[in-house]
Amino acid sequence: MLCVSADAETQFVLVERPRPHVALITLNRPERMNSMAFDVMVPLRRVLDEVTHDNSVRAVVLTGAGRGFSSGADHKSAGSVPHVDGLTRPTFGLRSMQVLDEVILALRKLHQPVIAAVNGAAIGGGLCLALACDIRVAARSAYFRAAGISNGLTASELGLSFLLPRAIGSSRAFEMMLTGRDVDADEAERIGLVSRQVPDTDLLQTCYSMAERIAGFSRPGIELTKRTLWTGLDAATLEGHMQAEGLGQLYVRLLTSNFEEAVAARAEQRPPDFTDDK
Repeated sequence: MLCVSADAETQFVLVERPRPHVALITLNRPERMNSMAFDVMVPLRRVLDEVTHDNSVRAVVLTGAGRGFSSGADHKSAGSVPHVDGLTRPTFGLRSMQVLDEVILALRKLHQPVIAAVNGAAIGGGLCLALACDIRVAARSAYFRAAGISNGLTASELGLSFLLPRAIGSSRAFEMMLTGRDVDADEAERIGLVSRQVPDTDLLQTCYSMAERIAGFSRPGIELTKRTLWTGLDAATLEGHMQAEGLGQLYVRLLTSNFEEAVAARAEQRPPDFTDDK
C-alpha cells in the first residue's frame, strides 16, 4: 500500500509499508532504469530525512522499479539541481556532486538498517547506492558494474573507492573498477558483494522477512550494531574499537531490561518482547 510519495507531481520516489515497522523505498523511474537524475535523488534525500525520524520504521528496503536497481548517472535527462541560480560551472559542479554525496551519506547514517533489494542493473552510481546500504540481496538477474572507467572518466565516485574494497577486498575491487566489467549475481554472492542471491520472484519477500526479523530486536541494540559495524571499518586499532563496542554493550545492558527479557523468553519458549526500558 502506497503511503508516501516523495514528490506528489513526479512520484519518482515512492514509500510503502509492506510489513509492520518496515518501509519500502522504491526508485520509480523505470523508463530511465532509475538513473540518478537530480529529479530522483533530491526527493530520495528528502525521503531519507523523513524515514530516519519516523520512529515507527525499524528497517528499510531500497529497490528500483522495473528491471533495474539504478543505472547511475543520467546523461540524457539529468534533472534540476536546487539552489544553483547565478553559479558558475565550477561551483555548479561542486553543488551537484554534493547532492549525490549527501544521498550516499544519508543511507549510511540512517538510524534504521537498510537492505538493498538489487532487482537488476546496479551501474556506476547505482552500485554506490547499493554499497551504501547495510545489507545487499541480489535477484538472479542482477548485475553490477563500476562504469566510470568505460565512460572515459575515473571509476572513483560517490565513495566507491572507499566502499568497494571494504566489501570485497582490494584486489577484486581494483579489478572491478579498472576493467569496468559486469559482475553477475553468482559472482557477486561468491565474492561477498551481496549477502545472497535469490530468484527474482522471491527478492522482495526475502528482504521483507529479513527486515521483519531485524525489526523484532531492540531498537538501540540494532542502531548501535549498525553504527559499530560501520565505524569498525574505519577503526585505526582493534583495541580502540573493542572499547567502543564494550561501551555500547554496557549502555544497552544497564539501561534496559532486554537481557533479562531474552533469558525469560527462552525459558518460556516464546518470542521476546523488548521494551528498551528498565
